[in-house]
Amino acid sequence: MADTNKPLGPFKLVTVNKAPERAKRLIGRVVEDVKADYTIIHAANAETIDEVKDLVEKNQPDVLFCASMWTPEESDRIQAIARETKPGIKTMALPQGLQVEKGPDAVVEYIIEKWPGLVAE
Repeated sequence: MADTNKPLGPFKLVTVNKAPERAKRLIGRVVEDVKADYTIIHAANAETIDEVKDLVEKNQPDVLFCASMWTPEESDRIQAIARETKPGIKTMALPQGLQVEKGPDAVVEYIIEKWPGLVAE
């Protein structure tokens, strides 16, 4: 329910994905699909859990997504690191295996469906 004239945001997003090109492509689709309602800037991608803290410190994102390739335990760890590094950051883990089982369209749909609730104040 964004104002009809102006999208909400900008929201700075960091992804944690072992396949950075895929992350960039999928988030690009999300950005395009929601641009009337939200402005999302894909600031960076961490390819490893060890990169998360530095990327969050450097980019100060509003939101962090964990890709569906991480186990629930890894996703929990990634999100905990993000929250310790930047209190108030919004985080989301995609369900493990979503990309492999249902493909990129399902990932894009999942993010678009969850985004409004995630960034709502």
